[in-house]
Amino acid sequence: MPEALRGATVALGNFDGVHRGHVAVLRAAHAARPDLRLAALTFEPHPREHFRPDDPPFRLTLPEVKVALLGAHGARIVYVIPFTAEFAAMPAEAFVEQVLHRGIGARHLACGADFAFGHRRGGDVAFLAREAEKRGIGLTVVPHLADAGGPISSTRIRRALQDGYPERAAEMLGRPWEVRGRVEHGDKLGRTLGWPTANMWLGRHLEPARGVYAVRVALPDGTLREGVANVGRRPTLGGDPKTRLETHIFDFAGDLYGQKIGVRLEHFLRPDERFADLAALKAAIARDAEEARRVLAAGRGGSAAPS
Repeated sequence: MPEALRGATVALGNFDGVHRGHVAVLRAAHAARPDLRLAALTFEPHPREHFRPDDPPFRLTLPEVKVALLGAHGARIVYVIPFTAEFAAMPAEAFVEQVLHRGIGARHLACGADFAFGHRRGGDVAFLAREAEKRGIGLTVVPHLADAGGPISSTRIRRALQDGYPERAAEMLGRPWEVRGRVEHGDKLGRTLGWPTANMWLGRHLEPARGVYAVRVALPDGTLREGVANVGRRPTLGGDPKTRLETHIFDFAGDLYGQKIGVRLEHFLRPDERFADLAALKAAIARDAEEARRVLAAGRGGSAAPS
């Protein structure tokens, strides 16, 4: 590790979502040693992806977005540890000595109360406190940040999105949840129906409740536009093997193919449906667009989440 990247105050965690609880850990690391540069240390892939590769995708933030969010919340350095089989087998003491002490030369650490690390999660915060003290490294253990529903966690945010409550997810994240990806070519059916869409595959992102959403879209030039989007597998057209996100951006006529955009789910409007024919589908899209414009203008939720 170059000396210029050593000696920071370091927030530790998986940081999937970079939610309000994660931000509290970053702030605690900075508050403990404001004289040092603030860093975050995280792991890719997420340990769950390593140990349970057959699980459905669950990520709230993919690596590029996670690093950008950590930077936006003050981290000047982000250490990304490759989570390999070899790393997973590293004993907890070796992690402290080889990674935190010798590797990055951490001067202070901050983590959540349930942070665990090392082979078979052999190290907890009490172990970390002892081992850090031996090496002259400070430690701040940050209590869970909670709201009326309990401790804020990535698990709770995932559940809110899967249940069709993006507003609840946004409250815990501190911002609307965004799917960021590259716009792909589709079959141009939306254009034929008069509602052209920017199509994206969810990939490793969590699949939220299938249905129609009022959205805001971050375009490649940094501008934010409003729109309506569908998360689903197009049951009216016979069904797709994979879930896609199709977004119609209001009053926009540019070419986005091959470019990265961010689609922010603001409000759930209705569950995915199968319509009798394309005419019925087209009429439904028109109603969805009108409702999306209304709820985005009002700044509040639309209809109830799916049952």
